[in-house]
Amino acid sequence: MTEEYDVVIVGGGLAGASLALALQPTGLKVVLVESQTPEAKWNSPAGDRALALALGSVEIFQELNVWPRAADKATAIRRIHVSDRGHFGKTRLEAADLDVPAFGYVMPARELEKAVAEACSSQGVEVICPAEVQGMTWQGNRVELTLARDTGPLSCRTRLVVAADGGQSKVRQWAGIGQQERDYGQVAVVTTVEAERPHEGTAYERFTASGPLALLPLGHRRAALIWTHDRRAAREIMALEAPAFEARLQQAFGWRLGRLRVVAPVRGFPLRLIRARRLFGERVAVVGNAAHQLHPVAGQGFNLGLRDVMTLAGLLRRHVRQGGDPGALILLERYAHARARDHDRVIGFSDRLIEWFTSPAPPLALARNLGLVALDHLPLAKRWFTRQAMGKAQRLGVPERQ
Repeated sequence: MTEEYDVVIVGGGLAGASLALALQPTGLKVVLVESQTPEAKWNSPAGDRALALALGSVEIFQELNVWPRAADKATAIRRIHVSDRGHFGKTRLEAADLDVPAFGYVMPARELEKAVAEACSSQGVEVICPAEVQGMTWQGNRVELTLARDTGPLSCRTRLVVAADGGQSKVRQWAGIGQQERDYGQVAVVTTVEAERPHEGTAYERFTASGPLALLPLGHRRAALIWTHDRRAAREIMALEAPAFEARLQQAFGWRLGRLRVVAPVRGFPLRLIRARRLFGERVAVVGNAAHQLHPVAGQGFNLGLRDVMTLAGLLRRHVRQGGDPGALILLERYAHARARDHDRVIGFSDRLIEWFTSPAPPLALARNLGLVALDHLPLAKRWFTRQAMGKAQRLGVPERQ
């Protein structure tokens, strides 16, 4: 037996599930295919990671009726403090100066995943889970997918496949879409810390000799730590007992928040830039981590992926209203064109930050510190910078509710 669909979304993570929600009002027959059960996802260590949601992303989740389910688990970023350890440069940004309640919000990934899953359930999103795609074949104006399930194999035929299955996307590979990679030779060391003093909604980004160190507000006195090291240093610091780790952290961050205490497991994630060479193949669109994985220095990876989702949803809405084929080449080309500038801007900015703030060369150190001081004193530059950080550089439409 073969099930017929207009759109099959492979990958039920945040990007894929958000797309399914956004497509609900379009009248398209959509199904979400996910390999992990909700219980496995909830208990996964990946759920511990802190997500920094730009204000633009929060507005999208509000329109998708997700945010009311998640807001009480989120901590507002009302201030941003950027500094370069051992140098004079610093920048301080205040959300109140832009007449917004916050630059964005921080929350554990599993809490947002739960809220999105609940929204999908309440809005009748069809989900096949657990199921894994075993292969794809192209048949004229359809793609047939073979799924493996505990209850037996299943075939789905669809006019459009969306690859939302992560950085090692099988769908992207089967569609013949290559990727560009850059190995930073670095590891993000992550955990949660509790501070002696309240952070008061301040997100700290401190550039150190080893790499960027970020503390993102998470509750009243807690903060998510993302601390970048080269591989050797990461192995060394992750092997330390808690008191020694805390002493190293204190030395790198300072005493603005008083004594810092580790309150969660310390984990490491290798850092690479991965970018799909194209955002589409024959009847295939690529979104989220399947399209790009960024260095966490600017905290923009998930926000960029969510904008992929909403751009594709908006284009599909208009296209099918006119009787168009959801897998048509012209639609996929429009999607790729619409996302190109945002991808170039955000990926380029994140990549350059690594070069600017890890080089020990005195001329570059002087230039970056002068830049931080200038940004701290130029209101127009601050406004431009914070609009980028809030994901407000471009406004994306969300399909209207019927």
